[in-house]
Amino acid sequence: MKTLIVYSSQTGFTKRYAEWLAEKLSAEIMTFKDAHKKDDNYFDPYDAIIYGGWVAVEKIRNADWFTSRIAKWQSKRLAMFCVGASPAKYSGVNNLLDRSLTDEQKKFAKVFYCEGGLNYDKMPLSSKMLMKTFAAMLNGKKDKSPDDIAMAEHVSKSGDYTDRKYIEPIAAYITQ
Repeated sequence: MKTLIVYSSQTGFTKRYAEWLAEKLSAEIMTFKDAHKKDDNYFDPYDAIIYGGWVAVEKIRNADWFTSRIAKWQSKRLAMFCVGASPAKYSGVNNLLDRSLTDEQKKFAKVFYCEGGLNYDKMPLSSKMLMKTFAAMLNGKKDKSPDDIAMAEHVSKSGDYTDRKYIEPIAAYITQ
């Protein structure tokens, strides 16, 4: 099966998952920046297309590039994965996944979550400020839920939570 993985990565976590997935599936890999420049007919030879993007403010970065093509690519095996700093068990992850595709798009594609991390040294100032503000807000809450505690821990400092186990469901879905 000829497979292409397109990804957008800010600090390297999504790129790592895209590379692991490309290795596992013997797939080609391309940055979003390069894929965005290609004509739609460029993607015709591929049997499967996977898009990976990082999560910011509860949205998958550049996902509209992929989702806008799902109707044209219905005959292909389609998947999207997103990488975020939230713990995979965080309740907000399921909400993000559920609203990333419309009901119609869910007939032809599936979306997955991969726990990434934060690298404050590689983040632009605007992203750093956003995450630090979010961490302060969580830490300032009086009655913290288990989600709040886990999230505050994850976003308060740089950390790498990537794990190859997160690519297994994506690979299984593509090859089934």
